[in-house]
Amino acid sequence: MTDAVNVSGLKKRFGEVEAVAGISFSVHQGELFGFLGPNGAGKTTTINMLTGLARPDSGTFSIGGIDCLENPRGAQHLIGVVPDESNLYPELSGFDNLCFCGALYGMRKPDREARARGLLDSFGLAGAGGRKFGGYSKGMKRKLTIAAGIMHSPGILFLDEPTTGIDVASARQVRALIQDLHDGGTTIFLTTHYIEEAERLCGRIAFIVSGRIVRTDTVENLLQPVMNRHVVHITCESLPDGIREGLVSLFPALAFTLPEKAMLRAEADSPVPVGPVVRFLEEAGAVVLEARRIRPSLEDVFVEITGIEAHAMESEKRNGGGR
Repeated sequence: MTDAVNVSGLKKRFGEVEAVAGISFSVHQGELFGFLGPNGAGKTTTINMLTGLARPDSGTFSIGGIDCLENPRGAQHLIGVVPDESNLYPELSGFDNLCFCGALYGMRKPDREARARGLLDSFGLAGAGGRKFGGYSKGMKRKLTIAAGIMHSPGILFLDEPTTGIDVASARQVRALIQDLHDGGTTIFLTTHYIEEAERLCGRIAFIVSGRIVRTDTVENLLQPVMNRHVVHITCESLPDGIREGLVSLFPALAFTLPEKAMLRAEADSPVPVGPVVRFLEEAGAVVLEARRIRPSLEDVFVEITGIEAHAMESEKRNGGGR
């Protein structure tokens, strides 16, 4: 399988901080590759090196077969970049921003104007094309920034945290746009700390933590070890002190964790006896609000491999993006 991106031993330090610690990976031609990790893991530093915004301290990488250290600008025409924060001009209209981006890549005026109109239409922004970019909503800004990244029809698209900080409806639209681009043959390198987003969109995923890749595999292979597990989440108004110890003693076949305040997670290799667990909780003084069986997900795999608890990633979703 042909590699669109090939990275070997890439390192980057900022003073005493080792942001990227000798990572190696490849992105296959036509693949949607996920780069998943918490805030500060090295995701944005990696994408900045691959797109020419930062120079690595050591290591090599190629894009489209072009050695990007020997020829830093040689692959620029092959790639599109959507940064985690918009780099478009607030005083220009959406249409003019797209045309300006097209001009930077040497597109002829008739071609870039036709392309801009087509993208505004396909991204649902035709009605806002004449308005200043600075007046767009966060979701509209994100969509136009993606449109700007593909103005020159690149074969490889780098997306850095594309749905961070936007509302649920806009995030759903952006994910649909990403899927459409991938279905159309674009190779996509996606950084995210939204675990369910990576699971939904990506074919392969690299887990990066503290500048190091700890696992790279297909979503199918990553999920395989957890698919036969049975999991129940029980939400209460509050949980009495020491309740987990009592549960472990009474239900030794179950594994109990407390992923969030007032939430209990019960896991086993066979179906969890929800009724007896709930009765024990209620007799211990807990007020049970909900008990539901859930399908094991990539989040479970991520927590198991990295040791980073799910609630830490959830906190980052609420607070914003990462590097």
